[in-house]
Amino acid sequence: MRRIAALMLALLVTTAAMTVPAHAAERTELGVGAYPRVIRLEHTPFRRGRIIASVNSWDGGGAFARIFESTDEGATFHAIGEIRDPEGAQGECCGSLYELPQRVGRLRAGTLLWAASYGQNGGAGRRMSIRIWSSSDGGRTWAFLSEAARSHNHDGVFEPEFTVDAGGTLWMHYADETEAPRYSQVLNRVASTDGVSWGTKQNTLAIPPDRVRPGMPVVRRLPDGRYYFGYEICNYGRRYCDPYFKISGDGANYGDPADPGTRVETANGDYFQHAHTVAVFPGGPNGVRLLMVGQIYTDSSGNPRPNNGQILLANDDLGSGTWYELSAPVRVPRAYNNFCPNYSSALLPVDDARNVLELAADYDGGVCKVYFGTGPAS
Repeated sequence: MRRIAALMLALLVTTAAMTVPAHAAERTELGVGAYPRVIRLEHTPFRRGRIIASVNSWDGGGAFARIFESTDEGATFHAIGEIRDPEGAQGECCGSLYELPQRVGRLRAGTLLWAASYGQNGGAGRRMSIRIWSSSDGGRTWAFLSEAARSHNHDGVFEPEFTVDAGGTLWMHYADETEAPRYSQVLNRVASTDGVSWGTKQNTLAIPPDRVRPGMPVVRRLPDGRYYFGYEICNYGRRYCDPYFKISGDGANYGDPADPGTRVETANGDYFQHAHTVAVFPGGPNGVRLLMVGQIYTDSSGNPRPNNGQILLANDDLGSGTWYELSAPVRVPRAYNNFCPNYSSALLPVDDARNVLELAADYDGGVCKVYFGTGPAS
């Protein structure tokens, strides 16, 4: 599917960014692209509270990232920057956006990091990489920082995700195909104390038999200082790309890599198939509510539900037990297994966490575009 995504992304054309209003339960176009990410600045001087979004996009110059800002709780967005890595000419995928919560080496708290997979269109001799760019001015200008991973063979490295652990070490999690044929795909992580030099990769999830594919890592720091680590596991028994999670006490250790963790589902056994992400909200009896979005919402047999592409899942017990439905602000009612519609959408608390901002992609006339909107978070 990633190879299909690379070919489809090459067909995208860029459009002029416009500042447009969002309306509850209605989606508003952000621009051509896919794989949106959204964060709130919490540590950037003079810009705290602003919302920053990123989108993987494409034009005649190749693949690149588009950076947007909102100063009105996601009601409108405007373009503020872009990242054009030279390796984007060979394809770019699966971008990640992160704000450093504290100093890491010479990188100050509030520094933005962008990472993406590069090189999937490099042909038979490709050596894919995950490359990192940084911004010290809230996303307006970017500079190349480092390369955290590069494939030693033709296989891919995808879907980077950053976190800083309890000891102040910066980690990058990613999906790694390079350990085939023993494993079709694993989740690995690498550590850095400065964002420039990266250590030897470590397995976070590696599950036999060889067809099983954990992927799409998501890390969220919880209010109690622990870390929620979410991911999908594809081809696991009779299951297809279901959401799972583990809780780490320190953000550095995640237990036995062969342990699949806890599977996410509703009381009826309904669940998301593929490409889920999670956001942390206040709420519920324990003071913490987790909201999840995934690509395809299915019943316990894996058949798309009538409300597929139109709901979120929530949990008030740090992921344990069953999850329950909420209405999605951005509706993608024809979501299916494809790189674009509702693939790896993004969520963020807005309006003092009363509402949730969602960014999700969908087709418009054969072109993949990202849309945004807000709705109730409970």
